[in-house]
Amino acid sequence: MAKLWGGRFTKGTDKAVEDFTSSIAFDARMYAEDIAGSKAHATMLAKQNIISDADRDAIVAGLTKIKGQIDKGEFPFSVALEDIHMNIEKRLTDDIGEAGGRLHTGRSRNDQVALDMKLYTRDEVVEINDLLKTLLNSLLKVMEENVNTFMPGFTHLQKAQPITLAHH
Repeated sequence: MAKLWGGRFTKGTDKAVEDFTSSIAFDARMYAEDIAGSKAHATMLAKQNIISDADRDAIVAGLTKIKGQIDKGEFPFSVALEDIHMNIEKRLTDDIGEAGGRLHTGRSRNDQVALDMKLYTRDEVVEINDLLKTLLNSLLKVMEENVNTFMPGFTHLQKAQPITLAHH
């Protein structure tokens, strides 16, 4: 498969190099963010009359279909396509044709990476915050149930003043 960055290379990339340089194993988890960003970008391109409304509609519908396939585990990610962006773009252009290639007008892969990371991090922070609240509530429950449960305290691995499990 020809690489986007292939240039003057005449031979295919060695599998070991593909495996080493591919990020799809890591960034596949950002598919929802990548697709959301691409839908927004296509909408902007149409609003600015850079692509037609028909192209926008085809892109958005194609991306929606791809997201559904990934959600269901029916999307075959390819290491040869290196990353989430190229995997989605290839499937999109295979599905809808030339309009899929116009999606990246005015946007680099670095722009996609920055947006995907920002959206993914935002969502993960919310999830981690919720998990921390659950943990803290669990600890509070154990503390409230053990206000009168005594245990030895320790300092520098030496037994010290007795404390309650709630304090610990």
